Amino acid sequence: MTFNGLCAVRARAAFSVLIRHHPRHHHHQSRAVGIIGAPFSKGQPRGGVERGPDLIRAAGLVQKLQAQGCDVKDFGNLAFEEVPDDEPVGRVRRPRAVGSANQRLAQAVHAVKKVGRTSVMLGGDHSLAIGSINGHASAVGDMSVVWVDAHADINTPLTTPTGNVHGQPVSYLLRELQSKIPTLPNFSWIKPCISAKDIVYIGLRDVDPEEHYILRHLAIKVFSMTEVDSLGIARVMEETCDYLFSSVKKPIHLSYDIDAIDPSMTPATGTPAVGGLTYREGIYITELICQTGLLSAVDLVEVNPLRGRTEEEIQSTVDTAVDVLLGCFGRLRGGSHPPDYRMPEP
Repeated sequence: MTFNGLCAVRARAAFSVLIRHHPRHHHHQSRAVGIIGAPFSKGQPRGGVERGPDLIRAAGLVQKLQAQGCDVKDFGNLAFEEVPDDEPVGRVRRPRAVGSANQRLAQAVHAVKKVGRTSVMLGGDHSLAIGSINGHASAVGDMSVVWVDAHADINTPLTTPTGNVHGQPVSYLLRELQSKIPTLPNFSWIKPCISAKDIVYIGLRDVDPEEHYILRHLAIKVFSMTEVDSLGIARVMEETCDYLFSSVKKPIHLSYDIDAIDPSMTPATGTPAVGGLTYREGIYITELICQTGLLSAVDLVEVNPLRGRTEEEIQSTVDTAVDVLLGCFGRLRGGSHPPDYRMPEP
């Protein structure tokens, strides 16, 4: 197939997604957004990631969402208690702090959903998805999860090579893995709330052998960077929507690790992995999910200013994080205008 022919196929694929899954004029509708800051870093060993929420806000997130027509309420940052004597349990590091913080976050996300807002959780490290997704599920019931990440984060407490919980959150959430989860302090409140058939991964490229086995064993839908390269992001999103909407359309929880995007754009993160999504691919994912009309909650995690070598690297990472969130709530790169706009008369 010629290059032009391939482009045409991908364009038709993208258009078919919009026709099947895009509620008419959805991008002009006002969205009620509830922002929760979760400045938490104990799910991994590197300090600095707790500064992510305030940096993202300082880059103008609230004002830019409002300029897009969103009704935004910022609920501020959660306060997390220091947990003394938080020794490892088995291989799991700092379980008491992680369990306690996630319980607090779950309550906050539940409250945001109950007042009718789309939850936006600004992390912090990706262990926070445990609380964010649990709180979301407790409010809305069954849902789909789109996990955009360089890493699968599906190690169990028994398979984790590092013990860091930011590499394990999905295992605590999946019903199919509950027999593999030992008892941990401050984790008893967690209820497995998603099934393997209801999660799609996009952007994987750094997967542990144990994780690869789990993904294959549970037949989880995965679009690694190999699939992104071979199919193109338009086809990946078409297949993602077809897969998630093959039966009942459920609310979507988007859990977005900034390290999914290539470190040439987002170097200020704890575990960068080369060969990631381009900026354009990373934003396209959010645009298509927004256009389904089913986005119900978003996590944006792992922005760590202490991992950037220069101010430019930090700013590039933060600005990209803001653009990811703007794409979730209707920003179109081709531009848009209010439906009631009229040209001024001379």
